[in-house]
Amino acid sequence: MPAAEAPPTRRLPIGAEIFGERTHLRVWAPARKRVEAVIEGGGAHALEPDGEGYFAGWIPGGAGTLYRFRLDEDGPFPDPASRFQPQGPHGPSEVVDPARFGWSDSAWSGVALDDAVIYEMHIGTFTREGSWAAAIGKLPYLAELGVTVLEVMPVAEFAGRFGWGYDGVDLFAPTRLYGNPDDMRRFVDAAHGLGLAVILDVVYNHIGPSGNYLPQFSKTWFTDKHHTDWGDALNFDDEGNGGVREYFTTNAHYWIEEYHLDGLRLDATPEIRDDSEEHVLVGIGRAVREAGAGRTTLVIAENERQEARIVRPRERGGYGLDAIWNDDFHHSALVAATGHNEAYYRDHVGSPQELLSAAKWGFLFQGQYYAWQRARRGHAALDLPPSAIVNFLQNHDQIANTPLSLRGHELTSPGRWRALTAMLLLMPGTPLLFQGQEFLASAPFLYFADHEPELAALVEKGRGEFMRQFPSLAEVDLPAPHDRATFERCRLDHGERERGAHAKGLRMHRDLLRIRREDKVLRIRERRQLDGAVIGAEALLLRWFGERGDDRLLLVNLGRDYDLPTVAEPLLAPPEDRDWSLVWSSENPAYGGRGTVRPQSEDGSWHIAGHSALLLRADGTASGRRS
Repeated sequence: MPAAEAPPTRRLPIGAEIFGERTHLRVWAPARKRVEAVIEGGGAHALEPDGEGYFAGWIPGGAGTLYRFRLDEDGPFPDPASRFQPQGPHGPSEVVDPARFGWSDSAWSGVALDDAVIYEMHIGTFTREGSWAAAIGKLPYLAELGVTVLEVMPVAEFAGRFGWGYDGVDLFAPTRLYGNPDDMRRFVDAAHGLGLAVILDVVYNHIGPSGNYLPQFSKTWFTDKHHTDWGDALNFDDEGNGGVREYFTTNAHYWIEEYHLDGLRLDATPEIRDDSEEHVLVGIGRAVREAGAGRTTLVIAENERQEARIVRPRERGGYGLDAIWNDDFHHSALVAATGHNEAYYRDHVGSPQELLSAAKWGFLFQGQYYAWQRARRGHAALDLPPSAIVNFLQNHDQIANTPLSLRGHELTSPGRWRALTAMLLLMPGTPLLFQGQEFLASAPFLYFADHEPELAALVEKGRGEFMRQFPSLAEVDLPAPHDRATFERCRLDHGERERGAHAKGLRMHRDLLRIRREDKVLRIRERRQLDGAVIGAEALLLRWFGERGDDRLLLVNLGRDYDLPTVAEPLLAPPEDRDWSLVWSSENPAYGGRGTVRPQSEDGSWHIAGHSALLLRADGTASGRRS
């Protein structure tokens, strides 16, 4: 094209954008002197330097055009900001026209965090077909269940035939394994039509090992200034980091704008190392808000260090994100359920006090010494709103890290699991369910990753070394991650939802989510509204204070039956001129329980069945037993 031609007004600073019959390309390649776009079957087209290491130029054609970049005499390589890789991460990039998709969600405004019930899902195993199209067919079921936010595990293009998605290498390209880009858009559009928000799990802490061509474009993509679990860190704060930071903030913007997503879940944020004056997480959050253009968006961090500043407002010195995953609740709950606290569970004892404190305050470790890491863990977080804490009994990591990757309900008694589920879904933090949890799915969630033989052997070895922290697994032969049978075992059987204990589990989850959604007292997500007490070696209560004595009481007993003639605990006393009436019981036979004995006798004594949870309401007028 003529050198004097004015550059187009692009929406995003990198990647391919269509203008009429042509496509404009822009790529960051400061390590190179010459960049050419090589079209499949269409020759090469030189790109011109565009300042600060960028190259830009035109190629003929629009959507469907396949291209790569030749860098000096090397390559050609796929576009780092490719919108689609139809032949996988080693193949050519495809030009995609996002404007061709006809959205029907113009009235969609998003889901507030206070209303969020998150459902984590892996598109490849959520259905037998493992596709966006098949997942669309299950969305009405999820909406009816009471879920409000779908959290999709990573979909950025990665090598192999299957995987969890955390080895993505083309972060702008939804993987070919689940369909094409418009299939993903149809999924999001259909979800919005049913009142479901969709957030995407993204990996901004490392790039996968196979198909990572970024170092061909710049030697400053990574830095040895920091070290992570995956080697040298992505360069967010060392020399030559400008294009790196722009790449990730642009990626965050891109998913919200071009796919109408409602936010992001950020994987392993402590490994996003940045000593800059403004942490890149701030820029990522800003990009999501700007792309949302007034819609409610959510940015949720996985942060094992429990750095509360991540979710504090910018004006209070925070990063301005919305919520953090809470490993503490999971660890305490699993120890309470199973009695085992080996490896990274060792600092949790599963006591009623731990569960009570998690319900009230979120994180249990807010700066205390943590023996497993031989260091202090966590930061002061007593000021965080309950909704900023994402609680769970299962997620992809924690299922895979259990012996044989069994589901939680398979590791404990049915009664204990029902009681812990009641806590999860009724307490004020934001609950997260993992796919199939709601119907007690029999499918495990194993670690699976398909790689070429040499890398597969290294991954299998690394996985084995990681799992050796659990002494109980010393004699267990772990399934090979690269074996397709390992992947196939993880596919959900949705037919289970209609059968036996699975159907009863589903009914319980549906009822609890309805109570969470409709109960006017439980809907108030404020710390000052909730208190609690330990009432036995394995029993606790939570009390919500409503207006004018309209209180709620949740009794949770993970041990044997308790008969309490007298209880020196004022939180058990009903408000003036009221009595407690039963609202919900985990021992309902419809859920697989044994039936419920009225917890309080006329004389005021209490009987709390073992392995149970009861929700009561302060109701009516006292029977006259008070003077």
